[in-house]
Amino acid sequence: MAKFSAPRAQARPAAPAATTGASGTPDSPVRRAQPLALAAAGVTVVLWASAFVSIRSAGEAYAPGALALGRLLTGSLVLVAILLIRREGLPPRAAWPGIVVSGLLWFGGYSVVLNWGEQLVDAGTASLVVNIAPLLMALLAFRLLGESLAPRLLTGMAVSFAGAVVVGLSMAGGGSTSVLGVLLCLVAAVAYAGGVVAQKPTLAYATPLQVTTYGALIGAVGCLPFGWQLVQDAAHAPLSATLNMIYLGVFPTALAFTTWAYALARTTASRMGATTYAVPAIVVLMAWLLLDEIPGPLTLAGGVLCLAGVAVARSRSRRVKDQLPEAA
Repeated sequence: MAKFSAPRAQARPAAPAATTGASGTPDSPVRRAQPLALAAAGVTVVLWASAFVSIRSAGEAYAPGALALGRLLTGSLVLVAILLIRREGLPPRAAWPGIVVSGLLWFGGYSVVLNWGEQLVDAGTASLVVNIAPLLMALLAFRLLGESLAPRLLTGMAVSFAGAVVVGLSMAGGGSTSVLGVLLCLVAAVAYAGGVVAQKPTLAYATPLQVTTYGALIGAVGCLPFGWQLVQDAAHAPLSATLNMIYLGVFPTALAFTTWAYALARTTASRMGATTYAVPAIVVLMAWLLLDEIPGPLTLAGGVLCLAGVAVARSRSRRVKDQLPEAA
């Protein structure tokens, strides 16, 4: 995918001014971008973790497609307002293929299918199945974007996935599991991974805000067939469910997807995918603090494994520094 490197250098003229030391590592401007990207990724992970609680609550009153459309319309309104204030305008033509693919796959398709899947299986099973997405993301990025599969990254992802399995099994409800629900969560994971890999090269041409705004708009357009269902559900839904839907649009969508794109532009898709393994641990913590759901020892152990794996995956050896972008 070398063809994406040249446009990036043109779009970000400040980058060549950065100097390197004897070891070839970037100087302070690039180093300063790293904690900002990590903070942006942290915001994304926390807000996406909170989304699981809101989806479960709003899903009691809103059908899967209606909830996805309401969430995307809310997020799009916020994003368009910010885009107009910042006067960023339309992305260049080269950015549109990735925006369209990520908008349909991730913003639209993933939201609908995950909402549907969470109505058929418990949250633990859903999070367990969806957590294969970072592994798929790494493989797709290796195959399509030419990203490396560093040993530390693979080791960290394996540890985090083991933690996600433990958390998922410990939180899984009793009784039979819906085969359809599991398949839907699997489809959601594939859409998630595919959307991220499509979005990554797009950030060489457009800003994170542009990519997020137009991705959300395209996702909303794709969900328009659920418009009448949204009107019907909104007429009968309790206020709490509607507020949860609005929250999903403003924070886990408008804000979190923008901070995600900002961080993704400054690291690899594989490493960003590994970061999302912190979500199960944060969900456990939020349930403990906000819902007074005291996690068992197995759940806590799984959460610790998730965080430990993220730490390993995000770490860099002294001899080989992770490539923070062509963009930084």
